[in-house]
Amino acid sequence: MSVVRGDRGEPSDWAVSRFGRHAGGLVEVIPEQLAKAHARAHAVHLTARLKKRSPYGSTLAEAVRENLTDTARELGEAVRDVRGYEYAVINDHALFPFKYANRPKPLEQARLAANASPTRRRMLLSHGPEPEDGLFPLGEEYTTEEYENLHETFEALGASTRLVCLFFTADPEGGIHVIHWGDARLEPDRTFTWLHSEQLRVAPQPLE
Repeated sequence: MSVVRGDRGEPSDWAVSRFGRHAGGLVEVIPEQLAKAHARAHAVHLTARLKKRSPYGSTLAEAVRENLTDTARELGEAVRDVRGYEYAVINDHALFPFKYANRPKPLEQARLAANASPTRRRMLLSHGPEPEDGLFPLGEEYTTEEYENLHETFEALGASTRLVCLFFTADPEGGIHVIHWGDARLEPDRTFTWLHSEQLRVAPQPLE
């Protein structure tokens, strides 16, 4: 796995190869958009007055997607609807945001939840890096037909569109802890193999 810290300054060659002329702007704006999303989710968390953190997590996920699609529109790039969820597609690369932990945790320990939707699995399998040894092994969870469907590309997203994974950790009290983006392949055990990753800065997070 290649790891690069994406601090302020020139974007990496990897970022330019994915996002072209927008690469530098995205390195700057993505941390800002995640900070804004945290502020919105934190406000909902306080309003809900619940011990459980589910209002925070669900609001954060939706707010991050909305903020990224706002960025895509501002750049004159595409926003695609996949089964009711909008994704930013910039230079034919879709940003796939995913909060992989509620506390600071190494990227190598990121794991897709067992109850993750088939849509998310299908996006990762069909639009992410190809498996090293052919198709994902067929488990007991799916029939052959259902499993093959997971490897079909989403026409709504664009058959040629590739994913760039945007992984982060966050919690209501601590906010966004760490942000990574890169090329990640979903493995049979729901872990990820990172072919390339970069750590982005974390922006200040003023609360609403």
